[in-house]
Amino acid sequence: MSDTRTIRAAVLREAGAPLTVEQIRLRPLGPRDVRIGIEAASVCHSDLSLARGVLHQPLPAVLGHEAAGTIVEVGSEVTDRKEGDRVVLLWNPPCGECWHCGRGEPHLCEHAADRSAQPHGSDADGTDLFPGLATGAFAQETVLPAAATRLVPDELSFSQAALLGCAVTTGVGAVWTTAGVQPGESVVVIGLGGVGLSAVQGARLAGAGSIIAIDREATKFDLARSLGATDTLEAGPDARKQVRALTGGRGADHALDCVGLAATIRDAYGMTRRGGRVTIVGIGGKDQKVEFSALELFHFARTITGCVAGSLDPDRDLPRLYKHAVDGTLDLTALINRETDLHGIDAAFDDMAAGRVARVLVRPNA
Repeated sequence: MSDTRTIRAAVLREAGAPLTVEQIRLRPLGPRDVRIGIEAASVCHSDLSLARGVLHQPLPAVLGHEAAGTIVEVGSEVTDRKEGDRVVLLWNPPCGECWHCGRGEPHLCEHAADRSAQPHGSDADGTDLFPGLATGAFAQETVLPAAATRLVPDELSFSQAALLGCAVTTGVGAVWTTAGVQPGESVVVIGLGGVGLSAVQGARLAGAGSIIAIDREATKFDLARSLGATDTLEAGPDARKQVRALTGGRGADHALDCVGLAATIRDAYGMTRRGGRVTIVGIGGKDQKVEFSALELFHFARTITGCVAGSLDPDRDLPRLYKHAVDGTLDLTALINRETDLHGIDAAFDDMAAGRVARVLVRPNA
């Protein structure tokens, strides 16, 4: 068993408080674990939700879950990973044994989040630290079960691979798997952060006939169009009418809400045709209450579906995403606005909350 490691990490001690960059001690390496040097970790909206208390997380915690790195040590029982392997981290790895995994729903694994409530390490005073979304990637290193990693092709940079830890798998998966968009269908994407822009690309790759991208920040529209959007609209009271005007007066076949607010979910519902499909991709707070009348649910016959992690099956989906990323049909680097070190995460949170960025890439070892 490895001795514990002292590293630098960004620690959240209280919801809503700034992160503090501290020396922490990682938990010892277990027999089925790997220790990973974090090469790149991008700031996800879920990290922001944990930091601001919208989502629950035991504290104090090391956040960060969308990451890639190099294995620097393996546990005594690990046979399918070795030192030097390049890997992407999985924040929701399927156990393969629970009821949901047995039903072909690995993204709903009952045990994927177990590690978020288990000590990940300790601070200088010996206080337990917990890993945000079971990963703890805003740090120079992290320790995970080997099963929570997947090998990454040499052709992909760590910056690209990090985005495959959440944003791209969620956005593209929401289109391909959860919504099941078919060639020629019309798609609305609300919210053009990293997940929404990935959904735009997923719709293009699925052969959607029209892809309508909506955001409150018009500065994102050029990028959305370069990634596949056929039309761009500013969020607002006229957006529903504008979507219907672009879709023969009926509404879109699919609407994906990548924000998670009650208002954007209602907008997605109102932008979808009768018999269409609404997919809720963004994670909203429990205070966001959405109301529908019984009559409209009957009359419009729309399907409303929640989406967890793009319905990801990593062994099925990652190879396909790797292929598109390597051949350039899936543009990952376009989603990155800038890079920072561990001290710049709070500024990245502020920019994300204001809608100014898709992804900020953190280099913990910079």
